[in-house]
Amino acid sequence: MNREGIIKAIKEAKEKSKKRNFTQTIELIIHLRDIDLRKPENRIIEELELPHGKGKPAKIALFADGELAVKAKDLVDRVITRSEMLEIAKNKRQIRKLAKSFDFFIAQADLMPIIGRHYGQFLGPRAKMPKVVPPNADIKPLVERLRKSVRIKVKDQPLVQIPIGSENMEEEKVADNIIHVLRYLEQKLERGLYHIESMYVKLTMGPAIEVRWK
Repeated sequence: MNREGIIKAIKEAKEKSKKRNFTQTIELIIHLRDIDLRKPENRIIEELELPHGKGKPAKIALFADGELAVKAKDLVDRVITRSEMLEIAKNKRQIRKLAKSFDFFIAQADLMPIIGRHYGQFLGPRAKMPKVVPPNADIKPLVERLRKSVRIKVKDQPLVQIPIGSENMEEEKVADNIIHVLRYLEQKLERGLYHIESMYVKLTMGPAIEVRWK
């Protein structure tokens, strides 16, 4: 893979984006070709851990009670207890807000019936159904992995669009992340990298720059 070409595109994307009063995300956009998404085996909905994370840690919420809720308080961004779950479930707007506010969810196994009944219709379409853990689980390794992960979703369109870094990250680290995604797709797709038609990088508010990666 043309690592230098990838780095060059990242630099150009930064140069051509106006400075904003917030740290912009670097997005990776990959257009796929010759892939039949009517076949379930060609669809992708998975989490992929990036070597250098995406510039800021993913936000994680945990549905838990008892000891797990206490232990995890300093590990995740929010702990939602059984009583809170039932209270939130009364308001669909609150569930939608919750679904939008977090990148990943983890759930204590015995709380999954509540999630399935009240939250599934909001989390499922977003591919955000929780990772299920037992009440006595040590969730620290899972949280650490999810903090550096992105969700790759190829379902309705032959397109991958994910955050791959932030504008204050070194270009070399962002390039490492991009190459990691390409290696993943090479293994995941039936004909590997042949299915990649074109690839672009852009900052949140900037223009898309084509990546010469071959």
